[in-house]
Amino acid sequence: MRAMTYDRYGDTDVLHLQDLPTPKVGPGQILVRATRASVNPVDWKVMAGGLDAMMNAHFPVVPGWDVAGVVEQVGPDTPEFAAGDRVASYARKMVVSGGTFAEYVMLPAEFATMIPDDVTDDVAAALPLTGLTAKRSIEALDLAAGDTVLIHAASGGVGYLACQLARRQGATVIGTASQASADKLRDIGVIPVTYGDGLTDRVREAAPDGVDAVADFVGGVLETTLAVLKDGGRHVSVADPAVTEHGGRWIWVRPDAAGLAELLRLVDAGELTLDIDRTFPLDQVAEAFRVSQAGEAKGKLVIDVTR
Repeated sequence: MRAMTYDRYGDTDVLHLQDLPTPKVGPGQILVRATRASVNPVDWKVMAGGLDAMMNAHFPVVPGWDVAGVVEQVGPDTPEFAAGDRVASYARKMVVSGGTFAEYVMLPAEFATMIPDDVTDDVAAALPLTGLTAKRSIEALDLAAGDTVLIHAASGGVGYLACQLARRQGATVIGTASQASADKLRDIGVIPVTYGDGLTDRVREAAPDGVDAVADFVGGVLETTLAVLKDGGRHVSVADPAVTEHGGRWIWVRPDAAGLAELLRLVDAGELTLDIDRTFPLDQVAEAFRVSQAGEAKGKLVIDVTR
């Protein structure tokens, strides 16, 4: 099978397309013929060795943790799926190895969920990591109707979804973003606040009594978080483990088929939207990583594994 791989840590120059054996399929596993995958910043951070202290890498590594495709084969005692089923998954495994930028991806069956008929493969592949991170973060904040929540990096892949999920909980949402993204946030009922110098004062203007909760999806904003958070308020971060020293929670998303199914249901119902910037063929993963690294993407970057 064709797969994008790297055989040592490094920058995009270590990526190369090669033929690898199709993965074997054991009990409780499914083999997915991938149609789409998507890029997340963690992909190129892992490629640079950023998780080496935490996770073993088995080279050559196939990067990628998001996938949509069609079940090609099921292993023994896997009644949940059959060949031909359209599925999506957040496919992070316990080691850095057999990722999703490949024609075939082996998954534990419990990682995968069916894609609703009217949801495209592009959207289904773009949703898992960002959507599940947003969902887990908002759930950890335990929002109630009437709460005010500050979301850092609100127009980014995770933040944009988190804003929508928080609004569904009845919360008032203040979102930090560039001035260029202000209208995008207003369109989903979010109060936009421009990030940069003076951020704390601008948040205080939007919420003079403070905020009940904060979700940080960018890092480097702990001072502002603590300055605007009410006594007893809740806060989480996916980017700054130092929040744990101040009563917050450091969020790491897990593969969660039931959670992904709920997100896909919301997308199918038109109650949750995400932006897709552009699609790259498999042999242009390096360029997709470059766009992600440079912060040039205006939405999710999708990989068309069939091209």
